[in-house]
Amino acid sequence: MVVDPRHRRLLHLATRASLGVATVLIVCKAVAWYLSGSVSLLAGLTDSVLDGAASFLNLLAVQYSLRPADDDHRYGHGKAEAMAGMGQALFIGVSAVFITVQAIERLRTPEPVGEAGLGIAVMILSLVLTVGLLALQHKVVKETGSTAVRADSLHYRSDLMLNGSILLALVLARLGYPQLDALFGLGIALYILWSAFQIASESSAILMDQELAPSVGAEMLALACAVPGVLGAHDLRTRKSGQHWFVQLHLELPGQLTLSAAHALCEQAEAAIVKQFPQAEVLVHADPEEAVPHPQLRP
Repeated sequence: MVVDPRHRRLLHLATRASLGVATVLIVCKAVAWYLSGSVSLLAGLTDSVLDGAASFLNLLAVQYSLRPADDDHRYGHGKAEAMAGMGQALFIGVSAVFITVQAIERLRTPEPVGEAGLGIAVMILSLVLTVGLLALQHKVVKETGSTAVRADSLHYRSDLMLNGSILLALVLARLGYPQLDALFGLGIALYILWSAFQIASESSAILMDQELAPSVGAEMLALACAVPGVLGAHDLRTRKSGQHWFVQLHLELPGQLTLSAAHALCEQAEAAIVKQFPQAEVLVHADPEEAVPHPQLRP
């Protein structure tokens, strides 16, 4: 199955934009943290460093996943995206632990936050860039369904909250409440850990070949049964790998049909499903009506 060229371009754009944003934010936050000593800003810097690593991993994984199927990978390379998602979850989880340790240490030994104004300016820039990136990622995920970009988008959504929290902590520090900086850092770490769990759950579902949504399966069966001459459909199996869906199902057909006629009906059922779900690769097996022992879905 060949990946849509437009999808390919969008995926490349999204992964490169993510890496570019992460790189800019790493430099800006590093300077601001060095001058301010803010734990919240350190949390943001740590998260951006890991974002950069995760975005680079995403870029490599997406490029690999877009390779066509070969003799060693007959179902393509799409699961590289889910593996990248698991890697992102690991990166994010490690950052949460690091931030927690730093926040607890700062609570034990409070220190004033310096150069809060610079930190505030950097966080405003972070918010603007993150919102722009999320808008692009939303468009790409909506059009391609990419697991890797969705995982990237999920942790950048957590970054949006992270950056907003850091901005608030810095404003409060400038107003005379520096002790809240560490508390915000601790809260941010917990949220990042929850984001890591969500990313890992979605990626593991794909690696474990979890079925597509029940509503999608029901629609596929209905499409197959709507083909004139098809008596029923059953044993639908689905899974996702990168940009592709793999679908298998059995059609219940009149037993007196010739092999050629049965094959033609199978092809029509396959075409009906692919027309509605272009990312699907469908394999249809024909069963004679008398060989199906139990009542199945009928048109």
